[in-house]
This record gives sequence, structure tokens and C-alpha cells, in this order.
Amino acid sequence: MPAFMSGNAGSGVESELQQRRAALATAKPGAAGLVRNGRTTAIAVFASMGGLIYGYNQGMFGQVLSMNSFGRASGTNGISNPTLAGLLTSILELGAWVGVLFNGYSADRLGRKLSVVLACFLFIIGVIVQACVRGGNYDYILGGRFVTGLGVGSLSMIVPLYNAEVAPAEIRGALVALQQLAITFGIMISYWITYGTNYIGGTGDSQSRAAWLVPITIQILPAIILGVGIMFLPQSPRWLMDQGRDDECLAVLANLRRQPVDAPIVQLEYLEIKAQKLFEKRISEHDFPHLQDGSSKSNFLLGVNQYKSLITNRTNLKRTAVAVLIMVFQQWTGVNFILYYAPFIFEGLSLGGNTTSLLASGVVGIVMFLATIPAVLYLDSWGRKPVLISGAIWMGICHFVVAGIIGQFNSDWQLDPIPSSAKSAGWAAVVFIWLFAIGFGYSWGPTAWVIVAEVYPLGLRAKGVSIGASSNWLNNFAVAMSTPDFVAAAPYGAYIFLGLMCVLAAAYVFFLVPETKGRTLDELDEIFGDKSGRSTWEAKEMLQAQRDVGLLEFLDIRGPSPVSGEKGHPTKGNVTVREDAGVREKGQNVVTQ
Repeated sequence: MPAFMSGNAGSGVESELQQRRAALATAKPGAAGLVRNGRTTAIAVFASMGGLIYGYNQGMFGQVLSMNSFGRASGTNGISNPTLAGLLTSILELGAWVGVLFNGYSADRLGRKLSVVLACFLFIIGVIVQACVRGGNYDYILGGRFVTGLGVGSLSMIVPLYNAEVAPAEIRGALVALQQLAITFGIMISYWITYGTNYIGGTGDSQSRAAWLVPITIQILPAIILGVGIMFLPQSPRWLMDQGRDDECLAVLANLRRQPVDAPIVQLEYLEIKAQKLFEKRISEHDFPHLQDGSSKSNFLLGVNQYKSLITNRTNLKRTAVAVLIMVFQQWTGVNFILYYAPFIFEGLSLGGNTTSLLASGVVGIVMFLATIPAVLYLDSWGRKPVLISGAIWMGICHFVVAGIIGQFNSDWQLDPIPSSAKSAGWAAVVFIWLFAIGFGYSWGPTAWVIVAEVYPLGLRAKGVSIGASSNWLNNFAVAMSTPDFVAAAPYGAYIFLGLMCVLAAAYVFFLVPETKGRTLDELDEIFGDKSGRSTWEAKEMLQAQRDVGLLEFLDIRGPSPVSGEKGHPTKGNVTVREDAGVREKGQNVVTQ
């Protein structure tokens, strides 16, 4: 029996589309869905090696900075200016900000796979430059970490984007969250690798150069594996559609879902992508009719104008505000303050030497990695908002407790000998830092990236994600630069500030961030719509695109008829729909088994 929709154009149809898609889905959220979509899961796991590279570099450098032999080789032992010390760490974030902005263009121009190759190449060059440091010249570190940052920033944007585009809606959150799981795994192994290499040649003045050269250079190996291996993975089906390679898009979707090309779920996803692309093409023709000749100059200017539309278009501005502010709050939870400066933080808590501080830092990596696993398995069941809100409250409490402990016992930690009560208080603060890592691992770590990857439509997705990721890196840079000075000036005040930022983050998500769980990337348009004339017109255009590609007929949905006098944009040829869900267009070759 056909479903007849009425009311506002598109609203009832979108609801019916969501219900029909859920009925056709071959898997449910959670672990069972990951197993059922084993091929897609395996591809996403390999692509997430980009997160491992990023996480390893993030955790490794703070540990290497505390090594005697590295300090002598790079000249960092003699740096007393906390701002310069912060720059040595944070210049990677500055490079990553540049890299992620450039990648918004290259991901569309070169494709997702070649963008990964380029990012890996830049990363390897930067690592080699850092490994060449000698004679107390820290310029090698500044230059090398900036170039490394170009690669890391690109990977931080392209991996969640690629995973989101190959994943079915039912497990999309889990596969995007794999990026964060890979990051935390990289952080964890970096702590323990550097803890072990710290003993090469001893921990004092006799320490060997290998103590820091091994952890720095070993990260080249996964970069090579990823750069070569990505070429053997399938291209993003959504990027293929964006390039007009419809047949390949359908074939890749069928391969990813392990279904024949005429399987209902494959055809549904294919038609959803096609309708979204047709809709965005018509919007582009409407908004930028002078840039439709297909030339390189016009395509470049079209990209620039699309970046502008992320701000000038009210609906897109809502998406951009969510993407940017989510990343602002993710960084100002203080996670990278903990990760970058963990050994020095724990030294300040008087744990008993550099080796003990490195050991305590290693536990941070372990608990954060373990806490991320439930998010990968159950994020699509829990929803985005509950996870973000609970995580922000959890982390805020931890910050406030650590602030109280430091405020009470900081003066006692300066005594010689240190009172036993002050030592116990120091370890209590360490436990709450570990609890903070757990709170971040299951919540803001993976979920923030999921939100950013979900909120943008097809035509703006790469550019939109690059804006969200650039917000992450700019705020990452600000945290790494400001916190050494902040802690030096107000040891417990920094934790109070970060705790307040966590409270603000919970309030922002509760009141202003929409729940995106269970929505297809293309259905999310409805969530960010408004009641202005523009949105009403866009809703009608989207409905017409769905009708023109045969999506509504395929699902036996009778949407509202086009309003008399409205301009239609019929596609070439007639669309016929078979009962077994095979969709064929005259004059167009569609892949068949």
C-alpha cells in the first residue's frame, strides 16, 4: 500500500524514508552491526591507522621532551621561557591547522585516497627532519614538527570523512569513532615505547641518542603502510557520485555491503546519494550560474564560494557553528594539556622522579584507550548528546577535585622531605587525572569527530569537516601554547578554568546541539532547516530530486505533487522501477551482476 504524505514539503517524506531505511537495514547498531558489515569495518580499521599515527605523535613528544639526551641534542634543556617551550609542542598544531584547511580542497580535487597518500608523505618528511636534530639547535624540531603537522592535520580530517562515507547509517558512528580509538591506541603505545627506550644508555647524562631517536623514527613505518595500503582500498562512493562516476559508486556500494547491485538496501543508499547530489547540483546552478562551465578556474571559485556559503547561508551557518564549537569545547576540556605535559604534571605532584612520572603517564594512555572501546561498540545505541553531556560533567568534576588538591597541598610539595600526607594527596590527584582520561575516552574523544562528520551535506562535506577540524587544531594550538604559562602563574587556577569549560560544554550540547543518532547523512538536512523562504524552497527542491531519481517511487512513497507553476528539473530519460528494487535509467549504464 503506497504511503501518502501531506503537510510541509519533504517533512513527512523524510520521516517515511527513515522508517523504510531502518526496515531494510541489514544490520543493527553495536557489535553485531560491525560484524555483519565485516568488510566495511575492516576497511575503516585500516584507514584509522591515520589516527594511530596522530595519537602516537601526540603522546610521544611530551615523553621525549623529558629525556636528557634529547634535551642536549635539541637545546631544549636550556629553555626557561615557558612560551618557547609551549611553541616546541604546539607548532605541530599550527601546521595541522594549515594542513586541514588545504585538505578541504584536495579531498574533493584529488579524492580521499590520494589525499591520504599526500598526508603520509608530508608526515614522513617532517619526522626525518626532526630525527636530524643536533648541536642543540631546536630549529630542526620547530621546522620538522610544522611539516609533520601538515600531514597529521590532513589525516585527522580525511580519515573520519572517509569512514563516514563508506559506512552504512546503522554503524556510521562506530566507524567514525574508530578514529578516536586509533588515536588513543597510538597515545597508549607511545607512552610505553618511550618508557622503555628511556633506559637506553641509562636515564642520566649517559643516556643514548637512541633513547629518543627510536620513538621518533619508528612512526615512519605505519605512515608508509597507510600510504601504500590506502591505494588498495575502495574509493568513497559519495566522492565517486560527486565526480559523476555513478556506475562505480553503485559497484562500490554493493561491494561494501556484500550485496548484489540490485539488492534493496544497496539501491536505496545509491538513490539517496544520487538525490542528494542532484539536489546540490541544482542549488549550485541556482546560486552560482556563472560558475557552471566546468573549467578549473570556475571549479576553484565555486569551491571558494562554497566555503563562503558555510557562513553566509543560514542553514549552513548552523552546521558550521556546531562543528566549530564542538571542537572548541573538545580541546578546552584540557585533554591535550594532560597528554602533552603529563610527565611534567606528575613531576609537579611530587611522585618521586622522572621515571615514575613516565609510568603514571603510561596509565593515562591505557585507561583512555580502554574507555574508547565502549564508544565504538555502543555509540550508535546511546546517542550523541547523552554521551557528550555525561562526559563533560565527569571531566569537570575531575578538574575541580584536582584543583582542590593542588590548592591544599602545593606548598607541602615544595618541602624537603615531603610529608607523607602530601605524597598521598599527589597520588589522589593522579587518580583523578586517570579518571578524567576515562571520561574523555568514552565521550568527547570519539563523539566530537562523529558530530563533525555527520552534520554536512555531500557537496559541502569535505570543506565543512575541514572547518570543524581546523577549529580543533587552532584550539589545540591555543591550549598547548597557553597552559604552560597558565600553570606556572596559577597551578590550581588552570584546572578550575578547564572545569568551568567542561560545564559550559555540557550546557551547550544540552541546549543547542541536535541529536544526530540514526539519521543518514542525507536526512540530516531536515534537522538543520528553518522556516525561512530559502529552506522551504530547498525542501521542495530536495523532494523533486528524490522524485526525479526514482527514490520515492522505489519506496512506494507518494510525496506531495509539485506545485503548479514551480520550475521543475527533470532528469534525462524515464525512470522505471522493478518490484525487486532494481532501478534502471534509459541511456545510462548501470552496473549489474
